[in-house]
Amino acid sequence: MKTVLFVCLHGAAKSVLAAADFERLARARGCAARAVFAGTEPDPEIAPKVLGELLAEGVDLRGERPRRVTPEDVAGAWRVVTFGCELGPLAAGAPVERWDDVPAVSEDFRKARAAIDARLTRLLADLS
Repeated sequence: MKTVLFVCLHGAAKSVLAAADFERLARARGCAARAVFAGTEPDPEIAPKVLGELLAEGVDLRGERPRRVTPEDVAGAWRVVTFGCELGPLAAGAPVERWDDVPAVSEDFRKARAAIDARLTRLLADLS
């Protein structure tokens, strides 16, 4: 099963939202793929706005916590997507896409999600 690794600075908002939406869209398309999220400087918890929005849609991440991205995460990923952060030496030889222009979730949740989901559609097409 292919794994997509989503990484943002705090591992608490964009990467969480991208991973949850990727898994939802992959299931709907019957794709054998999964997503994980991490941060380069992880926060102690997932952003409350993201947690609440996903919970309202039936995605319960209340037991999950942001964690630091590891070399094993990167090495095991089919694709790595970053949001405004650098992976430095971790990225050596890894297939990394930068989605740096996604708006901040804290400023406009709907706009950020729309930007992420538009890119996820293309990413899922690449899986086929």
